[in-house]
Amino acid sequence: MTESSHINNNRGFSLLELMVVIVIIAVLVAIAIPIYGNSVQKARQAEADVALGSIRSQLRIYHAEFGTYPDGLGVSVIEADWGYFRSGELTGTYFSDDSYTYSLISGDYYMIRCAGGTMLDHDRTLNQDGIFGETTRTGGSWIDNILAWLGW
Repeated sequence: MTESSHINNNRGFSLLELMVVIVIIAVLVAIAIPIYGNSVQKARQAEADVALGSIRSQLRIYHAEFGTYPDGLGVSVIEADWGYFRSGELTGTYFSDDSYTYSLISGDYYMIRCAGGTMLDHDRTLNQDGIFGETTRTGGSWIDNILAWLGW
């Protein structure tokens, strides 16, 4: 055998090179996971906002026809006689029909609520002026949610 046939041609990666690749992948994953989680949270909130806007439109139509908003405190929107929502119409990927309630606070002041449950870290609200709000009192009674929304 000649000396050239004894040359060792290792073509693998060294331990140091593998460690550098693993660190780079870990950094990329550490950056991507919070971005993904934030995107999911925004998608959930957007679904709630769209449904709340649809409910607000129905309430504005009711007000235009009758000159007042319908009575109710913590009323399920899907069961309300003033809304023309059919069962399943407000159900989306994250929230069901039962997630949405309506409360007339006084006169022309109302609040529509989407119970965040396990999907959001807060309840999403919308009032008659089209102002979105949120409260961390997820799943509380309607009076707790109203008081929290008012900042009390």
